[in-house]
Amino acid sequence: MTANPTAAVRPGTFLLELVLVPVSDIDRAKAFYIEQAGFSLDVDVAPAEGVRVVQLTPPGSYCSITLSKGLPNVDMPAGSLRGLHLVVADIEAARAELIGRGVDVAPVEDTGGVFYAWFADPDGNTWTLQHMPWRA
Repeated sequence: MTANPTAAVRPGTFLLELVLVPVSDIDRAKAFYIEQAGFSLDVDVAPAEGVRVVQLTPPGSYCSITLSKGLPNVDMPAGSLRGLHLVVADIEAARAELIGRGVDVAPVEDTGGVFYAWFADPDGNTWTLQHMPWRA
């Protein structure tokens, strides 16, 4: 589900709706996020020579990610992003789904009632599935 682009932004709110993920190969990363991580493609545009922007959204999320090239003001080393969280209702089912799609997901860790399972994209940007039982 993608957020409604015409939804009102109420005074006093700061909506996090986009996170830039630095990658070395946009097509390889796009394939990983769609085919293996199950994200939806929102945008794939090349608005100018040498510029490309790909926006993808995790299932059910209102926050998307962007893969880009040719935008020097947001340039970061590929693979330098760490610990992006994907909150899930059933961590074992989410982990099994990703593994079934070919993602190498670490075993679930219990850190005192909050559960995590880590994985990385092809460039080494790290993600974690997070399950907080009280939010189910």
